[in-house]
Amino acid sequence: MTDKLQIGVMLSARPTAEEAMKKVADLGLSACQVHWPAPGTLEAAKELREAADKYGVYIATLWAMPSGRMVWNFVEGPTTIGLVPVATRNQRTVELIEAARIAAAIGVGSITTHLGFIPEFPGDEDYYSTMQAIKSIATVCLDLGIEFWFETGQETPVTLLRIIEDVGTGNLGVNLDPANLLMYGKANPVDALDVFGQHVRGVHAKDGEYPTDGVKLGKEMPMGEGRVNFPALVPKLKEKGFTGVLAIEREISGPEQIEDVKRAMAILEPLC
Repeated sequence: MTDKLQIGVMLSARPTAEEAMKKVADLGLSACQVHWPAPGTLEAAKELREAADKYGVYIATLWAMPSGRMVWNFVEGPTTIGLVPVATRNQRTVELIEAARIAAAIGVGSITTHLGFIPEFPGDEDYYSTMQAIKSIATVCLDLGIEFWFETGQETPVTLLRIIEDVGTGNLGVNLDPANLLMYGKANPVDALDVFGQHVRGVHAKDGEYPTDGVKLGKEMPMGEGRVNFPALVPKLKEKGFTGVLAIEREISGPEQIEDVKRAMAILEPLC
């Protein structure tokens, strides 16, 4: 077993980096993942670094959100999300490379993003061309001394494992969002660790449900009210060698979000 895992939170640096890092500290936490939408500037990144240092917050990854329209469902998602869509792939590749340079410049050790609905058939042309785009980003990350993490969601666990093996740069990892595996109907997250568990570098501690129709994703839920079995998931993560941050994510806003994060902290603390 590993040492005690660190609990953090997933959040945006908006409206200001100062307010974001203070929010982490006010929760009694000292780690986070930061949502970083394109275009992000080095000046803004330096403000983030200063605020994180001021409040003693460790930034585990810049969660790099590229530009362009993305529709989070099963109908338009395959043609709008991530690096798979040909129409936006080149621009998003450039943006992710820039996010990697910014992360390295401020001492953040990785960037993370959604790759999209990667084809399960490795002979598919979109599989190969997406893999080449990923490799170009991963190679820049390697030169910068940082990692490139892929958030679970649109692809099956074995497809995610295959792309890591096929790109093969050695600096790739999985940002496990267990709720996403359920919400996209792709896998039970505990079982998914048997496929790619050795590659998990980050975690979004989020809960959710399976889809109930063929268009909309399953519903995100407050931790403990969905189907993610955290009492089984966290120990198994540790068995697989995970030593990173459990970044609580609750995709709502306002006071209810804060209360749900606090409840999640109470659930996770005895498991870590």
